[in-house]
Amino acid sequence: MKRILITGAAGFLGSHLCDRFIKEGYHVIGMDNLITGDLKNIEHLFKLEHFEFYHHDISKFVHVAGDLDYILHFASPASPIDYLKIPIQTLKVGSLGTHNLLGLARVKGARILIASTSEVYGDPLVHPQTEEYFGNVNTIGPRGVYDEAKRFQESITMAYHRFHGLETRIVRIFNTYGPRMRLNDGRVIPAFIGQALRGEDLTIFGNGLQTRSFCYVDDQVEGIFRLLHSEYVYPVNIGNPDEITIKDFAEEIIKLTGTTQKIVYHDLPENDPLQRQPDTTKARELLGWEAKVSRSEGMKITYEYFKNLPQSALLKEEHKDFSGYIR
Repeated sequence: MKRILITGAAGFLGSHLCDRFIKEGYHVIGMDNLITGDLKNIEHLFKLEHFEFYHHDISKFVHVAGDLDYILHFASPASPIDYLKIPIQTLKVGSLGTHNLLGLARVKGARILIASTSEVYGDPLVHPQTEEYFGNVNTIGPRGVYDEAKRFQESITMAYHRFHGLETRIVRIFNTYGPRMRLNDGRVIPAFIGQALRGEDLTIFGNGLQTRSFCYVDDQVEGIFRLLHSEYVYPVNIGNPDEITIKDFAEEIIKLTGTTQKIVYHDLPENDPLQRQPDTTKARELLGWEAKVSRSEGMKITYEYFKNLPQSALLKEEHKDFSGYIR
């Protein structure tokens, strides 16, 4: 039985990856410091023989006993709300954490896939974004703590591949959604649905003409699974190229939820990207992958998940108190 370490295992995407690799017959070792993750996302796995969980911060030395075949590095705050509150921790998990896991992969002879992001493209001057585009990122802006952590993560991963011959893979993840997202996540889908469920006006930052491309979580997990088992070492975009403006998306949410609230507009945050659409040519050609789930289908599933959350989750304003993690 193959053994795989998944960091960020209690997070949105990490928990879905745990499910997939358990289903595929792997022994899954989940690791998370729970700074943004939630054990509720993986509690259904605790009773399984081939799942184990370690509460650990990968920015510190990482030890895993026994053989290890694969590592998926998905530990990182991913919500703007989170990484603006804990900027240093965000930088550390992308730098120190990645360094620790690359070292572990080298010792174990494991193949490692690291989760990068479309944010490495910044506010792009190329559209749609291809993997060859180097990006337009403000290194000292407030969002730079996340963008640059991920860009460094890619650089050190390729250095380990070239210098040590380590088996590495890099996925650039575009906006992904589905069950287990946090309602107070700060990203547009849970923000809009949460506002609709609470009877609040839907808030758009900027003029609403900025675009996003939303990929359902099952499609994202399938792309990651295929990339891990491919022979391609350079970054690959995984996302749904079906682009929509935020204004049009807000109107879709109003129709989906049946809310009677209006749309209100606020100033656009600094360095918030105006366009986001993946060029997925490489994923199609190298992995035989493309997004299958339409936005209408995926959003119905996601809305049902949010609608069935307890009232306490709907009204919760803060994810958690980060003070214990700030050093």
